Amino acid sequence: MSDADKRARYYLGEIDEDGNPKMPFGFGGGGGASTGGGFGGFRPGGGGGRPSFEDAATADLGDIFEGLFNRGGAASGGFGGRRAPPAKGGDVGYRLAVPFVDAATLKDQRVTLAGGRTIDVKLPAGLEDGTKIRLAGQGDPGLAGPGDAIITVSIAPHRFFRRDGDDIRLDLPITLGEAVLGGKARVPTADGAVALTVPEGSSSGKVLRLKGRGFTRKDGGRGDQLVTLMVDVPAGDAALQAFARDWTGGGDPRKALGV
Repeated sequence: MSDADKRARYYLGEIDEDGNPKMPFGFGGGGGASTGGGFGGFRPGGGGGRPSFEDAATADLGDIFEGLFNRGGAASGGFGGRRAPPAKGGDVGYRLAVPFVDAATLKDQRVTLAGGRTIDVKLPAGLEDGTKIRLAGQGDPGLAGPGDAIITVSIAPHRFFRRDGDDIRLDLPITLGEAVLGGKARVPTADGAVALTVPEGSSSGKVLRLKGRGFTRKDGGRGDQLVTLMVDVPAGDAALQAFARDWTGGGDPRKALGV
């Protein structure tokens, strides 16, 4: 036999000359029951072409012991290896779409895990698209304990808010009267509506800042909300048209362009 492992099993009496397994404790294979030998189960006695101690003495003991000590690998618990430690359960991946406002204010999200388990997930500061949240012990079971649940976050778009780093941008329509005269305008924010002071003489494109109304930063602070004023001029308003025809004030808004 050229294979060291097979030669070792042959001299132990586990297989015959053709590599076929024998019955344990010497039964079968053409011989009667034999008394168990010493190390590894060497068996004296005969019949059926069983190897004798004389056969073992003439064998290449290096090949025999190489087969004995290398069989099974580390996971088999054999002579030459250590038994592998119990395995931890596998991690399980999930995707979570978080509403825009919830992401800005870090509102807890209720998540249903495998098997129907429900858990409230705390969103971390500095949340962004692609942020991964690890829930220890919420993965697959294992002998060394369960694995983890890995939640990948995506932030859902909003119909009028836009994210700009840690800030939130909003285009706010205002009336012509509000633009000319100024006043208070109600403004939606991630924390609810607030009153914003519109300066008199405001034009479209003017940006006003609401401090601390943006996304929560990693340091625990908040970004701002940047409000861009958009003057809404109504179409077909006869009174406004008559006023505009008679109004001669305001100067030339394009003078700085040299045209």
